[in-house]
Amino acid sequence: MKKPQQRMLAWHSGPPEWGPGIIAGLGCALPLLLGLLSGHPGFLWASVGAFLAAQANPLHRFGMFRLLLLTLLGALSAGLGFWSATEPVLSFVLFALYGFILAWLQRFGSEAGKLGISLAVCLCLGQGQFGILNLKNADAVAALFILGGLWVALLAFGLRGLHGLRMWPYMPRFVSLFRVLRRYAKRLPEQRWRLHALRCTLACGAAGLIVNLADLPRGYWLTLALIGTLQLEFKGSLVRALQSSLASLAAAALLIYLGYSLQSPPLMVATLLPLIVLSRTLQAHSYSLFVLQVTLSFVLLAESLSTDWQLAQMRLFNSLIGVTLALLVALLVYGLEQHLLRRQVVAPS
Repeated sequence: MKKPQQRMLAWHSGPPEWGPGIIAGLGCALPLLLGLLSGHPGFLWASVGAFLAAQANPLHRFGMFRLLLLTLLGALSAGLGFWSATEPVLSFVLFALYGFILAWLQRFGSEAGKLGISLAVCLCLGQGQFGILNLKNADAVAALFILGGLWVALLAFGLRGLHGLRMWPYMPRFVSLFRVLRRYAKRLPEQRWRLHALRCTLACGAAGLIVNLADLPRGYWLTLALIGTLQLEFKGSLVRALQSSLASLAAAALLIYLGYSLQSPPLMVATLLPLIVLSRTLQAHSYSLFVLQVTLSFVLLAESLSTDWQLAQMRLFNSLIGVTLALLVALLVYGLEQHLLRRQVVAPS
């Protein structure tokens, strides 16, 4: 019992990363201030792009490459989500595909899984923000996203210069990296991964379809509540899945209470920026805690300029649907897993 508790409490290992934390704060501050001054909510996408790009540590060897990769793939994901928001079949296919990609990346370890959850969150925000902002096409969403990421890249180059490092580090051999990832993937039983991939694909596809067909406002409260529960380490345990679902629902209720209490974009931005700095400085190394931390930060960014917090029940209802759907799919896959185990036991006899 002590070891799992110690892993849950090990939120951050190593010294705080103040450099990336300050970059995240400055990167999000400029777009949010421009949004407050201009009244144009499209700057939210620049702040989301800045926050995603700031997840990479520019002082690390892979830092700058990871920063640009997150920016480009995040912009693509957000644009695809925005583009598919009016097409039920397209939404189902895209969300199912991203659910499978999330499960596939989780197979290669926590760092690859963090990339997968970040891209899935961008897809959810893209679909959920359709009709709310004054943007009419996915190209504008992707362009603003990339602008935010490039602003953070400029700050990151400045940080590398302050530390006397090369502007672009020497890149390692990617063949060696792929070999390490392949060895890591082979440690996972094939049947367990396939069941997890089936769970992620069905759950994400159904969530994207429900948001589209029901035309739910701010549907990312539903999809993010569901995606936050899709973790590989449950090993078929319904109790762990229930605990993760309740944690997602409790976090959503806490955010709704915060926004409903403030109900002021300037106050929300003033409260959000220090939280962004602390969140990036003390970034969780545990995958499950990282998922909770990042999804909360993304939701706060997406809601920072909102003026409709009187619709708190709608947000809570969306989160409740997402948690319920996650539990239903987990129960379905758990039943399938038990059926396959019984067949394996009976087969030798």
